[in-house]
Amino acid sequence: MFALLQAAGAADTAATPAADATVAAAAETTNAVVESVNAVAAAAAPAAPSAAEAAAAAAEAAKNAGQQNITLMDMIAASPLVSKIVLVILLLCAVYAIALMFEKIIVMRGNKKRTVDFIAAYKKAKTPEEAAQLLAKQPDGFAKKMFAAGYGELQKAKDAGLYNNRDARGDLLERIRAAMTAEQNKGIEELGSNMTFLASIGSNAPFIGLFGTVWGIMNSFIAIANTQTTSLAVVAPGIAEALFATAAGLVAAIPAVLIYNFSAKQTGTIGGYLEDFEADFISLVTRDMDKQG
Repeated sequence: MFALLQAAGAADTAATPAADATVAAAAETTNAVVESVNAVAAAAAPAAPSAAEAAAAAAEAAKNAGQQNITLMDMIAASPLVSKIVLVILLLCAVYAIALMFEKIIVMRGNKKRTVDFIAAYKKAKTPEEAAQLLAKQPDGFAKKMFAAGYGELQKAKDAGLYNNRDARGDLLERIRAAMTAEQNKGIEELGSNMTFLASIGSNAPFIGLFGTVWGIMNSFIAIANTQTTSLAVVAPGIAEALFATAAGLVAAIPAVLIYNFSAKQTGTIGGYLEDFEADFISLVTRDMDKQG
């Protein structure tokens, strides 16, 4: 029995070094595997950039962003259909207003000069007949048409034998005044042509541009919602488009307002000259009536 126990103890003593050797070998294997995994992960992960590399990358990005210039035509071409319609309407209004500006300047100055020259020539006459002779060669104008209408009524009264009739004098002067006033109103109406359209452009063009502004800002907010960012690169095109619509509205409205004010002032001036001429002609007729009895 004692011999068996000694044999078992010897066997246990012999097995312990073998087990320790097995555990050591397994540990070495595990360490090797871990080191291999770490090496693979290190190779796969990108190296963290240094501060110099980060600064260089930022400078390159800024350079590339500066090279992406957006021109006015690019912005208009990329704008939505509603904005393009607004810009086309404002462009047509601006072109028409500028064309009317030059047309009104030429017409107003020409009519004013003809009226002043005609009245200056008329003041040299002492009788209606002398005035008719002096003014026959004057260029056509509103004042000449007024004189022709008044002198025509005077001639009709002479042909009817009513020129020297004191009882019919008041009616004759009223007919002369009515004929001349009718021609004056025609002239003023001709001078005031397209004034209503100019007033409409001057008052409504800014609001049309404001509509384009609202539309552009609305598109900017939509872009912010879609991209989930408030970067200027996202909202800048829409804001620029909106501001351009406002500028287009002002470009259309400012010339219209300027030429409307100019035309209104010149029309009032010429109308005043014509009213004075009518009063002078009535005075000339009454003086001639008094001389003839």
